Amino acid sequence: MDYKQRTLKDQVECTGVGLHSGERVHLNIRPAPSDTGIKFVRTDLDGHPMIEARFDNVSNTTLATTIGSNGCKVATIEHLMAAFFGLGIDNALVELDGPEVPIMDGSTAPFIFLIKSAGIREQKSPKQFIVIKKPFKIDDGNRSIHIYPSKELKITYTIDFAHPLLRNQKYELRFSGRDFVREISRARTFGFLKDVQTLKENGLAKGGSLDNAVVIDDFRIINEDGLRFEDEFVRHKILDFIGDLSIVGSPVIGHFVVEKSGHFLNHQMLKNLMKSKKHWKMLTFETPAECTKNSVKIPSFGVLDPVPA
Repeated sequence: MDYKQRTLKDQVECTGVGLHSGERVHLNIRPAPSDTGIKFVRTDLDGHPMIEARFDNVSNTTLATTIGSNGCKVATIEHLMAAFFGLGIDNALVELDGPEVPIMDGSTAPFIFLIKSAGIREQKSPKQFIVIKKPFKIDDGNRSIHIYPSKELKITYTIDFAHPLLRNQKYELRFSGRDFVREISRARTFGFLKDVQTLKENGLAKGGSLDNAVVIDDFRIINEDGLRFEDEFVRHKILDFIGDLSIVGSPVIGHFVVEKSGHFLNHQMLKNLMKSKKHWKMLTFETPAECTKNSVKIPSFGVLDPVPA
């Protein structure tokens, strides 16, 4: 049972382009002591300011999740955060010399590969788990997130865009590190060709290309190699949701039923849920027997096999 905190065995680095800024960014992920959490360090700014990846540090949710503190910000953190969550990494320092995490290929798979290349080290301190006690919901027009008590982490996600390729896609993930890597981590971000010019005129998607996103015109996928999964779009939305959920700081055990959500509603859900302490409780486990006694199925994060090509 994966009830203890984790960090990396060694540091690992990469270089890539920010999806929205278009800037080339060097990123270095370092191990960190127990109870550090995930912290981002801007090495390009005076004093190397640090921002903790916490829900109350989220400063913008327009097309990506941005955290900020004291005028310093780091954008598009959700794919890297999903990789940390998928592999059970609780503690890490993420150093970068620019304002945005590199988009890589538009999925989480490159970050999974980097972390596994560095190795994963179990730490002595126990993880903290947020266990849902009572049903909770948040609505925003036709978008909604409902959370129900459950013995495991489960995500049931539905999307429905006004496009023939994206109507009524639904996927249910009973979370484990293995299933996350195999079924979710390779799903890429996506967008509509008709929106690309507008985004660029508004200073967004400057680094976007067919190398890091699935692009859809009125009828088809423009990418020459097509999709990685027939339902890659809803799988990527689950990837984003996991990345956004991870910034609460502890794995959540509950059943999330999500309809057409995005970064904004994901963040509103976290803020409202954490305020309403009657809906959840915090648990730690010192032994496997304690997990069994509490009727909780701790997510299995221990994935050590290679990411599929």
